[in-house]
Parts: sequence; C-alpha cells; structure tokens
Amino acid sequence: MSESEVHKVCSRFHAAIEMIGTRWSGAILRAIFTGHHRYAEIKAAIPGVSDTMLASRLRSMEADGLIVRQVVPASSVQVHYELTEMGRDLAPTIDSMIEWAHKWIPLDEADARREHTA
Repeated sequence: MSESEVHKVCSRFHAAIEMIGTRWSGAILRAIFTGHHRYAEIKAAIPGVSDTMLASRLRSMEADGLIVRQVVPASSVQVHYELTEMGRDLAPTIDSMIEWAHKWIPLDEADARREHTA
C-alpha cells in the first residue's frame, strides 16, 4: 500500500463510530460509567443536554445494546440506566478519548474557571 492510498473504511468500524459518535452519546456513556443512574442524575451530569435529546439518545443507545433501562417498582416508580457488557467494553475507548481531549482540546474560559476552583 502506498503512502497516498486512502484506507478503505470497514462497515463495522463505520457503524461503531456512528453509534458512539452521535451527538451527546459519548457524554451519556461517560456519565453512566460509574454504575446505574436515574435520568435526572444523568441530565445533571451533562451541561447543555435537553430533556428531548437525552430521552432520544437513551432510547437509541438502549436499542443499540449499549445501555439497559431498568424500571424499579416502588411507591413512585424509578427508572435506572446502566451500561450493558457491550457498553462497559467501551471503557478503554472512552478513557483514550478523555486522554486525547485533555491533550488537544482547549477549555473555554468558564470551564477553565470551574476546573481551577474544583
């Protein structure tokens, strides 16, 4: 293969990138890597995500097999979201993305102030 030859894109790779690269999906995965979480906890962890977008992404990630939605019967029904084995297997990928982002993506002023005071 010559240096100038373009790599062919594997359909599995393309599907994987589309699955985790959809807007907000990476942030949602990161937010729930620590266990099972309720909708409000996930929303609070992701600045700027709307209710409509979060609900839509959670549904699509559930359909893709990355997360599972668990309904907990109680006096007031609770819904928890948790990563599946497939979702948990993304941990090294997410960790690599975090490392890459810290190296190459600059913080805006507001984020820099929050990080400095934390």
